[in-house]
Amino acid sequence: MAAPETTSTAVPFEPGTATIAVVTFNRSGLLTRLLESIEKMDPKPGHVVIVDNASTDDTTAVVDSFRDRVGTELVYRRLETNTGGSGGFSEGMRVAYDLGSDWIWLMDDDVEVMPDGLAKMGKWAPRFKSIQGRRYDFDGSEFYWQYRIAEPLGIPIPFAPSGFDSTGFKEMNSGCFEGMFIHRDIVTQIGLPDPRFFIYWDDQTYGWLASRKTTSVIVDEFVLRRTREIKQWDMGIRHMNASSDAYRYYIMRNRAHIKQYYRSLGVYNPVLFGIGTSLTFVKELIRLLFVERKVRGTSNLFRGLRDGGKIARDASWRPMAPLAESAPGR
Repeated sequence: MAAPETTSTAVPFEPGTATIAVVTFNRSGLLTRLLESIEKMDPKPGHVVIVDNASTDDTTAVVDSFRDRVGTELVYRRLETNTGGSGGFSEGMRVAYDLGSDWIWLMDDDVEVMPDGLAKMGKWAPRFKSIQGRRYDFDGSEFYWQYRIAEPLGIPIPFAPSGFDSTGFKEMNSGCFEGMFIHRDIVTQIGLPDPRFFIYWDDQTYGWLASRKTTSVIVDEFVLRRTREIKQWDMGIRHMNASSDAYRYYIMRNRAHIKQYYRSLGVYNPVLFGIGTSLTFVKELIRLLFVERKVRGTSNLFRGLRDGGKIARDASWRPMAPLAESAPGR
């Protein structure tokens, strides 16, 4: 693999070249808080794209109520079906890219943006092309995100150092759609996020793909705050969040998509990747027992493994294609 690029461009960051792309589904109350925080931003992005995964609540009305007050162009895309976070972020990235955005800032609807969040991210834009900011948790504490993966295993490294040195950044080889800030040059090269994941592992895989093209970093800048409380198991230096039956299914099924990406790029080691899958299975059992305090739900893990086997055997599977560079919105 060719060495990743280490810098972005010496051109100063222009906020108007950035687009915030949000995915939402039946959480108009949380979306309202996010849009209110964008309204208070200084500077603001050139566009805000809202991708609605076929919500059945008042999301459309909420978006319309912000058109004249958010302070930037609001683009609303309501999908016909729920495509999951993966499909939503793929569409949000596509819309932002087609608008001609130089920078695309992805986020869920359950965060709010710090007023100077874009300025903080833009400070790093002349140096890097794949950037992750930091987040406050619901209670105001510092949220720890597993920014590095053990590539042969295809799983996050849970105890990668959380402290920053005087440089203010750390190299990462993962990604999180709750705050990924990525340049269009990288999107052109690796294509859109893969909607086939539906939920889970999609952002880790996309961030890993980006890190193969450029130096990806997490920076010591708090730019988002989570607005939804999630049940957690406090392990002292780390937390483990509660999950759901749907997540358990896709956590195991989507290992097959990662396997296919690894195969396509020539980095797949069946023994080590299998160990990573086993560790993932055990982790989900621990999550069931100690966070959710129940034993029901294991069937979803086994269903995910079964359906993942079909994906892994699909000879027609292909990775997402690179994009043809164009900027009709410019």
